[in-house]
Amino acid sequence: MTAAPLATESVNAVRSHPSSVRKRSRHGVGKRPRSTVLTIIVWITLIYFLVPLLWLLISATKTNSDLFTTFGLAFGHSFQFFQNIGQLFTFQGGVFARWLLNTVFYAVVSAVGAAALATACGFALAKYRFRGQGFVFGLILGSIMVPLTALAIPTYLLFAAANLTDSVWAVILPSLVSPFGVYLMRVYAADAVDDSLLEAARIDGASEFLIFRTIALRLLAPGIVTVLLFQLVATWNNYFLPLIMLNTQSLYPVTVGLAQWQATASAGGGAQVLFSTVLTGAFVSVIPLIVAFLFLQRYWQSGLATGGVKG
Repeated sequence: MTAAPLATESVNAVRSHPSSVRKRSRHGVGKRPRSTVLTIIVWITLIYFLVPLLWLLISATKTNSDLFTTFGLAFGHSFQFFQNIGQLFTFQGGVFARWLLNTVFYAVVSAVGAAALATACGFALAKYRFRGQGFVFGLILGSIMVPLTALAIPTYLLFAAANLTDSVWAVILPSLVSPFGVYLMRVYAADAVDDSLLEAARIDGASEFLIFRTIALRLLAPGIVTVLLFQLVATWNNYFLPLIMLNTQSLYPVTVGLAQWQATASAGGGAQVLFSTVLTGAFVSVIPLIVAFLFLQRYWQSGLATGGVKG
């Protein structure tokens, strides 16, 4: 019996205070609060990461003389980007294209292999119980603390004993082992894969491999893409391991090849013109990583959205 008077009072309140209602609608439910400090930090971080990339892009458009006579973030007297690209892919018989293909091959094979091994190992550590499980996981955690440069010389000695140095396997095989990837997948699998789903599949007669392939892999997709991206970047930027493992120039990745050109340019003489070529090569080598992130991002986000909706 009080519905009509209450409705009348609500209408009158809206008519008498329309501005307050509009303010509540603008700042009501669904409006996320903003933090000025966090916004400033995000912008500073964005600038910190974008300025070197912008400097690299601008430097790739300059001549060698403009690199030393103009401000770093200012364009040179002439736009030489396409000339630098041509010089990059024709210098020394076009060996840079070979280095770029080598880098793509090393990074893709290593990233896919490391993601597959880390997923299987992490899932096993999270969902199975076996003797020595704690020791194995502790060993993996300990190996994360060991810097990769400390393992480079022992790895080289092992591969030299097996006659595998100066080959593609000398770069790919060590990159397949990712302790951090195993740790990440173990933590992710513990929460992403529900034990009741595994038990229901076992009751239906599914084998362990079938369960892993049809159930676990779909639920672990965001974690797999994360490990894939981490290992892709790590292998792409790897310098020290290929440097000590490879002797043949045609097997070099971009990192080692550009470092050799840089050393030649720093030695003086007529080779100083290589500075613009090296910077152009560094810029070109960044583009595939940007493309990879943009391409895999949708699978990352779609996987997170799918995993966040439970029936």
